[in-house]
Amino acid sequence: MTTDQEQTNTAESLSFKAEVQQVLHILAHSLYTDREIFLRELISNASDALNRIQFEMLTNRDVRDPEVELKIEINADKEARTLTISDTGTGMTRDELVEHLGTIAQSSARAFVQRAKQGEGSTNASEIIGQFGVGFYSVFMVADKVTVVSRSFRPDAEAAMWEATGGAEFVVGPAEREQRGTTITLHLKEDASDFADTWRIEQTIKRHSDFVAFPILVGEKQANQQKALWRRAPREVEADQYKELYRQLTLDMEEPLMQLHLSTDAPVDLHSILFFPSKRERGIIERRVEGKIKLYSRKVLIQEDARDLLPNYFRFIEGVVDSEDLPLNVSRESVQSSPVMQRIKKTLTSRLHRELNDLAEKDSAKFAAFWQEFGPFIKEGLVTDYESRNDLLKLLRFQTTTSGDDLTTLAAYKERLVEGQQEIYYVMGSTAEAARNSPHLDPFTARNIEVLLFTDLMDGYMLSSLREYEGLKLRNVDEADIALPGEAAGAEPQIDDAQFASLAERFAAVLGDRLKEVRASKVLRDSPARLVAGEADYGREMQRIQQLLGREAELQARVMELNPGHPLIAALARRAAEHADDPVVAAAAEQLYDNALLLEGLHQNPAAMVPRLLKLLEAAAGVNK
Repeated sequence: MTTDQEQTNTAESLSFKAEVQQVLHILAHSLYTDREIFLRELISNASDALNRIQFEMLTNRDVRDPEVELKIEINADKEARTLTISDTGTGMTRDELVEHLGTIAQSSARAFVQRAKQGEGSTNASEIIGQFGVGFYSVFMVADKVTVVSRSFRPDAEAAMWEATGGAEFVVGPAEREQRGTTITLHLKEDASDFADTWRIEQTIKRHSDFVAFPILVGEKQANQQKALWRRAPREVEADQYKELYRQLTLDMEEPLMQLHLSTDAPVDLHSILFFPSKRERGIIERRVEGKIKLYSRKVLIQEDARDLLPNYFRFIEGVVDSEDLPLNVSRESVQSSPVMQRIKKTLTSRLHRELNDLAEKDSAKFAAFWQEFGPFIKEGLVTDYESRNDLLKLLRFQTTTSGDDLTTLAAYKERLVEGQQEIYYVMGSTAEAARNSPHLDPFTARNIEVLLFTDLMDGYMLSSLREYEGLKLRNVDEADIALPGEAAGAEPQIDDAQFASLAERFAAVLGDRLKEVRASKVLRDSPARLVAGEADYGREMQRIQQLLGREAELQARVMELNPGHPLIAALARRAAEHADDPVVAAAAEQLYDNALLLEGLHQNPAAMVPRLLKLLEAAAGVNK
C-alpha cells in the first residue's frame, strides 16, 4: 500500500470528473473566438495570488520569501513554441493543485457546458470564460499541454507540479522551485504560435490587463500601466491624459465635450471616468453613435461593453468603470439582479444628472452644444426613467417663438406667462423656421403669448409622458378648443357667407375623406388656412411617434379652417363662384392642405407637389395651354 509521503514524492495520474472533461473538450475544440482571453484569465489568477500574499503579510511575516517583489513575469520562446507566466503570489501545495486545478464545482461546469452548447461553437469566449470558475482551463484553447509548477508561501511546503494535455487525466507530482509562487508553461498549438510572439503578448496585455495593480514584465519590459488613470485622484490627472484615454477608448480624434471623474467608497466602491462626446457620431475607423463602457473588477477587464451599467438614454456615454466590490465572475445575465451593479448604476446616473445640470448653469454655450447633439436622448429618458423625472425636466431645452436661436427651460417659460395664461403651448414643425411660420400661431402672436417649438421627432414620444409641468397642462396649438386670454379678433372677412360656403364645398369635394369638414376660422389673421385636430383625435404626436419608429403613419382626417379675411381665400372664392370646376381652385386646395402638412413635418412625399406648383405658377403667369 502506498503511504501519503510516498504519494507526495512520486508523480501520480488522476482522472478529471466527467463534467470537467466536457469543459475541456469544449475549450479545446469548440471555442475559437477571443482565444487571447486565456492570458487575461491567467494574469487575473496571478494578480489574485499576489493580492492574497499581500494581505497575508499584513499580519504574518512567517512566509516564504517575504522580501520578494510582487510581480508577474511572462516569457515567450518562439522556437520552442512555449509561453511561460510566472508570479510571486501565494503559490500552491500539491493538494491545492489537485483541489484548484483538478476539479470544478459540478454546478458551474454544467452551467458552462450548457451555455457553450447554446452557442453552437461560436460563443463569444470573452462573455463566458471566467463566469463559471473555468477561467484557468481556457489555456486549452491555445495549448495542447500545460505544466504548472508551484510552491506555497508556507515555509515548510514543498514545490509541486501539475500537468495536463486536455484529455481525461492530469498528472501531479514533485517539482523543483526555490521561490514562492507559481509558473505556468503553455506548449502552444501550431495554430496558436502567434502567442509566442512578444508583440502579440504586449498588445493582449494592453487590451485586457493594462491596469492590473502589479507590474507585468514581458521579458525585461513592463507591459502594463499598472496604476489606472481612473484610480488616481482627479487633481493628479492632466487634461491631456483625459484626452488620450478618450482617444484610446473611442478612436475619436475630436476632444470630448467633458468628462466625469468619480471615485467613491460608499455606498459602493467605485472608480470611473465617463466621457460626454462632442458629437453624436464619432470615430474615424469605427463610425458609431452608441458609446461603450468598459467594466473592470479589481482592475481586470470583465466586460468590453457593459450596456446595463447606465440607463439606455445615456447610451452615448463612453468610459470606464472599476469596482472592488464586483466579483470577477460577474456575467451579463447577472447584471440586472446584482445589488452591487444596481448601486453602481444608481450612483453613476445620479452624478451624470448632476454634472449636466451644473454644466447648464455654469456654461450655457457648452450645454447648448451638448443639447444639439444629445437632446433627443434626454427626452427619451423622460419617458423611460420616471425615478429621474425631476432631474431630467431641468435639462429640457426648447426654442420658442420669441427666443430666437436661444434655448429656454420650462421653468423660464413659466416665469414669462402672460396675464391669465393657465397653460403651456407648443407648436410642432419639421424645423424651427417651419414651426414659426405655422398658421396656428396667429392668435398667439396677436396676444404676445410665447409658444414652444417642437421640431424633433422625439418630441412626440416625449409628450406621451410630459402632459403637464408644475400644474400647467401642455397644449398643442392645433387644438380647436383652446380658450386664450385677452381679446384678438380674426381678420375682417372679404367675402360673404354664400361665397365662402361655395368655396368650402369645393375644397371638401377636392380633398374628400382627408378632411372631416371645412369651416371658417375665427382666429386666423395672417394665414390663409390651417388644419385643426378634433377632441377625439390622437393628433400629430402619435403620427410623429410612428415616423420615429420608421412606419408610414396614416394621416387622420382633420378639420380645415379657412380665413375669409385673407386675400388668397377671397380670390379663390370668387374664382369658384365664376367657374365651379376651376382647376386652379382644385390645385390651390391640394396645395394649402400639403402646405399645412409640410410645416408640421408630416408630409410623406414633398416632391409630389412639384407638378402642381408648376401648374399654379403657369396660372399666375397667365400661361395658356
